[in-house]
Amino acid sequence: MESNLLIYLDGKFVPRDEAKISVFDHGFLYGDGVFEGIRAYNGKIFRLAEHVDRIYDSAKTIDLEIPITKEEMSKAIIETCKINNLTDCYIRPVVSRGPGDLGLDPRKCPKPTVVVIAVEWGAMYGDLYEKGLTGVCVSVRRMPAEAMPPNVKSLNYLNNILGKIEATYKGGDEAIFFDTNGYLSEGAGDNIFIIKNGIIVTPPTLNNLRGITRLVAFEIAASLGIEIIERNAGYFDLYTADEIFVTGTAAEIAPVTTVDGRKIGTGVPGPITRQFMEIFQSVVTKEGTPIQ
Repeated sequence: MESNLLIYLDGKFVPRDEAKISVFDHGFLYGDGVFEGIRAYNGKIFRLAEHVDRIYDSAKTIDLEIPITKEEMSKAIIETCKINNLTDCYIRPVVSRGPGDLGLDPRKCPKPTVVVIAVEWGAMYGDLYEKGLTGVCVSVRRMPAEAMPPNVKSLNYLNNILGKIEATYKGGDEAIFFDTNGYLSEGAGDNIFIIKNGIIVTPPTLNNLRGITRLVAFEIAASLGIEIIERNAGYFDLYTADEIFVTGTAAEIAPVTTVDGRKIGTGVPGPITRQFMEIFQSVVTKEGTPIQ
């Protein structure tokens, strides 16, 4: 990461090494806040409005009032890319509860902290887009919606991190979560799709994030005349799938060719997954909000 990177912090652009928040910020103390992951391709920010809408929905769910408007947030995101001369990058807007005291009461945090970071970003999984990811079904369960809705992209990502740690120890590239009812949920950082006999199945979003890239996958499927069914799924569906792919802003669309040691389909990225990957790359290079 470049040392001369400028970070948006509460309305000002400051050098990376000077971008600091209080140790009393509840985002630091308790993971009390929300964030987004956004990508820019060829000088255009992909699905900016949808990402901005989602961070405000996340904030409303946890009763956090973002101190700037959606228009101001969008402008801050664009300006962060522009001031750093970035055209292909990953953007991370973050809103924390702000400084308070060591107690839990959010009323002690009068001013939320708003940060926007943008960094150069390439293919997250490198050559694994050709080989396919190794998935591991982890013992850590996805946090239930009645405890903390997975639809909220909160700063408390420990649930995801614990799953990622377990998957890494077991030799996996991606953790696959189930919920407390035993249903398939999502990956540690992406949504999951199972293909069987030309039909695509994906879990309903009560127990996983309503991904922006997930919605793009639905659009691609519709353009190809392929049906996507939202329903509960389990281990059987994973292990017997013809193809599996995951979607996420950072991951884009990536194939999974092994799950818990089981070869998925032929053991290489399948034809439908490859078609989705190709169309996705075409979509992201055409659409977007211009940075300049």
